[in-house]
Amino acid sequence: MAIPQRDDSEPEVAEPAPRHGPDTRSRLCQLALELFAEHGYEATSLREIAERLGVTKAALYYYFKSKEDIVRSLVEDYFAAIDELIAWAKDMPRDRETRAELVRRYLDIVANGSEVFKMLQQNQAAVSSLAAAKERGELFRERMDALVDLLTGPDATLADQLRAASCLMAISVGCLHFRDRAVDQEALHDAVLEVALGLVDAVPVG
Repeated sequence: MAIPQRDDSEPEVAEPAPRHGPDTRSRLCQLALELFAEHGYEATSLREIAERLGVTKAALYYYFKSKEDIVRSLVEDYFAAIDELIAWAKDMPRDRETRAELVRRYLDIVANGSEVFKMLQQNQAAVSSLAAAKERGELFRERMDALVDLLTGPDATLADQLRAASCLMAISVGCLHFRDRAVDQEALHDAVLEVALGLVDAVPVG
Protein backbone atom coordinates (compact mmCIF):
# COMPACT_ATOMS: atom_id res chain seq x y z
CA MET A 1 0.00 0.00 0.00
CA ALA A 2 1.42 3.35 -1.03
CA ILE A 3 2.16 5.82 1.74
CA PRO A 4 0.59 9.22 1.02
CA GLN A 5 3.09 12.05 0.58
CA ARG A 6 2.84 15.20 2.68
CA ASP A 7 3.11 18.65 1.11
CA ASP A 8 4.57 21.89 2.40
CA SER A 9 1.23 23.03 3.81
CA GLU A 10 1.15 20.24 6.41
CA PRO A 11 2.57 21.08 9.86
CA GLU A 12 5.49 19.06 11.13
CA VAL A 13 6.42 18.09 14.64
CA ALA A 14 8.70 20.69 16.13
CA GLU A 15 12.25 19.62 16.89
CA PRO A 16 15.23 21.23 18.62
CA ALA A 17 17.12 23.96 16.83
CA PRO A 18 19.64 22.47 14.38
CA ARG A 19 23.27 22.41 15.47
CA HIS A 20 24.95 23.51 12.29
CA GLY A 21 26.70 26.65 13.49
CA PRO A 22 26.50 30.25 12.25
CA ASP A 23 27.20 29.27 8.63
CA THR A 24 23.98 27.28 8.30
CA ARG A 25 21.82 30.34 7.59
CA SER A 26 24.10 31.63 4.82
CA ARG A 27 24.43 28.13 3.32
CA LEU A 28 20.67 27.76 3.38
CA CYS A 29 20.19 31.07 1.55
CA GLN A 30 22.77 30.16 -1.07
CA LEU A 31 21.27 26.72 -1.68
CA ALA A 32 17.78 28.20 -1.89
CA LEU A 33 19.05 30.72 -4.45
CA GLU A 34 20.54 27.88 -6.51
CA LEU A 35 17.23 25.99 -6.46
CA PHE A 36 15.29 29.11 -7.41
CA ALA A 37 17.63 29.49 -10.39
CA GLU A 38 17.30 25.83 -11.38
CA HIS A 39 13.56 25.31 -10.96
CA GLY A 40 12.04 28.76 -10.51
CA TYR A 41 10.82 30.37 -7.32
CA GLU A 42 7.27 29.03 -7.43
CA ALA A 43 8.31 25.47 -8.31
CA THR A 44 10.78 25.22 -5.42
CA SER A 45 9.42 23.92 -2.11
CA LEU A 46 10.75 24.34 1.40
CA ARG A 47 11.13 20.57 1.55
CA GLU A 48 13.49 20.63 -1.45
CA ILE A 49 15.56 23.38 0.17
CA ALA A 50 15.79 21.41 3.42
CA GLU A 51 16.76 18.22 1.59
CA ARG A 52 19.48 20.03 -0.38
CA LEU A 53 20.87 21.36 2.90
CA GLY A 54 20.56 17.96 4.58
CA VAL A 55 18.11 18.92 7.34
CA THR A 56 14.43 18.30 7.99
CA LYS A 57 11.85 20.90 7.08
CA ALA A 58 11.15 21.40 10.78
CA ALA A 59 14.83 22.26 11.30
CA LEU A 60 14.61 24.68 8.39
CA TYR A 61 11.76 26.46 10.22
CA TYR A 62 14.27 27.44 12.92
CA TYR A 63 15.75 29.88 10.40
CA PHE A 64 12.92 30.67 7.99
CA LYS A 65 9.19 30.05 8.07
CA SER A 66 8.65 30.51 4.33
CA LYS A 67 10.36 31.04 0.99
CA GLU A 68 9.38 34.70 1.25
CA ASP A 69 11.43 34.94 4.44
CA ILE A 70 14.46 33.57 2.59
CA VAL A 71 14.17 36.09 -0.24
CA ARG A 72 13.57 38.93 2.19
CA SER A 73 16.69 37.90 4.10
CA LEU A 74 18.76 37.89 0.89
CA VAL A 75 17.63 41.42 0.03
CA GLU A 76 18.17 42.65 3.60
CA ASP A 77 21.69 41.21 3.62
CA TYR A 78 22.43 43.13 0.41
CA PHE A 79 21.23 46.42 1.86
CA ALA A 80 23.07 45.73 5.13
CA ALA A 81 26.33 45.31 3.21
CA ILE A 82 25.81 48.70 1.56
CA ASP A 83 24.99 50.26 4.94
CA GLU A 84 28.26 48.89 6.35
CA LEU A 85 30.14 50.36 3.40
CA ILE A 86 28.53 53.77 3.92
CA ALA A 87 29.35 53.70 7.64
CA TRP A 88 32.98 52.79 6.87
CA ALA A 89 33.40 55.53 4.26
CA LYS A 90 31.96 58.22 6.55
CA ASP A 91 34.83 57.64 9.00
CA MET A 92 37.53 57.76 6.32
CA PRO A 93 39.37 60.77 4.84
CA ARG A 94 37.72 62.36 1.80
CA ASP A 95 40.54 61.58 -0.61
CA ARG A 96 41.10 59.65 -3.84
CA GLU A 97 42.31 56.52 -2.04
CA THR A 98 39.10 56.29 0.00
CA ARG A 99 36.93 56.87 -3.07
CA ALA A 100 38.76 54.18 -5.04
CA GLU A 101 38.38 51.70 -2.17
CA LEU A 102 34.69 52.58 -1.83
CA VAL A 103 34.20 51.83 -5.54
CA ARG A 104 36.05 48.51 -5.22
CA ARG A 105 34.01 47.43 -2.20
CA TYR A 106 30.75 48.47 -3.82
CA LEU A 107 31.67 46.45 -6.90
CA ASP A 108 32.22 43.38 -4.72
CA ILE A 109 28.83 43.88 -3.03
CA VAL A 110 26.98 44.20 -6.34
CA ALA A 111 28.85 41.28 -7.92
CA ASN A 112 28.06 39.04 -4.94
CA GLY A 113 24.39 40.08 -5.00
CA SER A 114 23.86 39.82 -8.75
CA GLU A 115 22.28 36.34 -8.52
CA VAL A 116 19.73 37.63 -6.01
CA PHE A 117 18.59 40.43 -8.29
CA LYS A 118 18.58 38.16 -11.32
CA MET A 119 16.23 35.87 -9.42
CA LEU A 120 14.00 38.80 -8.43
CA GLN A 121 13.80 39.96 -12.03
CA GLN A 122 12.91 36.48 -13.27
CA ASN A 123 10.23 35.97 -10.61
CA GLN A 124 8.73 39.43 -10.23
CA ALA A 125 5.13 38.26 -9.98
CA ALA A 126 5.90 35.58 -7.40
CA VAL A 127 7.86 37.84 -5.05
CA SER A 128 5.88 41.05 -5.54
CA SER A 129 4.25 40.63 -2.12
CA LEU A 130 7.57 41.03 -0.30
CA ALA A 131 7.40 44.81 -0.53
CA ALA A 132 5.85 47.40 -2.75
CA ALA A 133 8.01 48.38 -5.70
CA LYS A 134 7.86 52.00 -4.57
CA GLU A 135 9.13 51.07 -1.11
CA ARG A 136 12.01 49.02 -2.50
CA GLY A 137 12.90 51.85 -4.85
CA GLU A 138 12.98 54.37 -2.01
CA LEU A 139 15.30 52.15 0.06
CA PHE A 140 17.66 51.82 -2.89
CA ARG A 141 17.61 55.54 -3.72
CA GLU A 142 18.43 56.50 -0.14
CA ARG A 143 21.58 54.40 -0.25
CA MET A 144 22.56 55.64 -3.70
CA ASP A 145 22.20 59.23 -2.52
CA ALA A 146 24.48 58.48 0.43
CA LEU A 147 27.09 56.87 -1.81
CA VAL A 148 26.99 59.77 -4.30
CA ASP A 149 27.54 62.21 -1.42
CA LEU A 150 30.56 60.21 -0.27
CA LEU A 151 32.01 60.15 -3.79
CA THR A 152 31.58 63.90 -4.29
CA GLY A 153 31.12 66.25 -1.36
CA PRO A 154 28.69 68.81 0.06
CA ASP A 155 29.44 71.45 -2.61
CA ALA A 156 29.50 69.12 -5.61
CA THR A 157 28.08 70.43 -8.86
CA LEU A 158 25.21 68.64 -10.55
CA ALA A 159 27.62 67.42 -13.22
CA ASP A 160 29.91 65.88 -10.59
CA GLN A 161 26.94 64.25 -8.83
CA LEU A 162 25.93 62.80 -12.20
CA ARG A 163 29.45 61.44 -12.76
CA ALA A 164 29.40 59.75 -9.34
CA ALA A 165 25.94 58.29 -9.98
CA SER A 166 27.12 57.08 -13.39
CA CYS A 167 30.02 55.32 -11.67
CA LEU A 168 27.59 53.40 -9.46
CA MET A 169 25.25 52.66 -12.36
CA ALA A 170 28.17 51.38 -14.46
CA ILE A 171 28.88 48.85 -11.72
CA SER A 172 25.26 47.70 -11.60
CA VAL A 173 24.95 47.44 -15.38
CA GLY A 174 28.28 45.67 -15.70
CA CYS A 175 27.53 43.09 -13.01
CA LEU A 176 23.87 42.45 -13.81
CA HIS A 177 23.61 42.94 -17.57
CA PHE A 178 26.95 41.58 -18.75
CA ARG A 179 27.44 38.73 -16.28
CA ASP A 180 25.87 36.08 -18.52
CA ARG A 181 27.57 37.52 -21.61
CA ALA A 182 31.12 37.53 -20.30
CA VAL A 183 33.14 34.35 -20.78
CA ASP A 184 35.78 35.51 -18.30
CA GLN A 185 34.23 36.85 -15.10
CA GLU A 186 37.56 38.15 -13.82
CA ALA A 187 38.02 40.13 -17.01
CA LEU A 188 34.49 41.52 -16.60
CA HIS A 189 35.28 42.54 -13.02
CA ASP A 190 38.43 44.35 -14.16
CA ALA A 191 36.60 46.09 -17.01
CA VAL A 192 33.79 47.28 -14.74
CA LEU A 193 36.30 48.55 -12.18
CA GLU A 194 38.27 50.41 -14.87
CA VAL A 195 35.16 52.18 -16.18
CA ALA A 196 33.84 53.00 -12.70
CA LEU A 197 37.16 54.40 -11.48
CA GLY A 198 37.51 56.43 -14.69
CA LEU A 199 34.16 58.07 -14.01
CA VAL A 200 34.79 58.86 -10.35
CA ASP A 201 38.35 60.10 -11.01
CA ALA A 202 36.81 62.92 -13.05
CA VAL A 203 35.10 64.19 -9.88
CA PRO A 204 37.15 66.70 -7.82
CA VAL A 205 38.12 65.47 -4.36
CA GLY A 206 35.53 66.70 -1.84
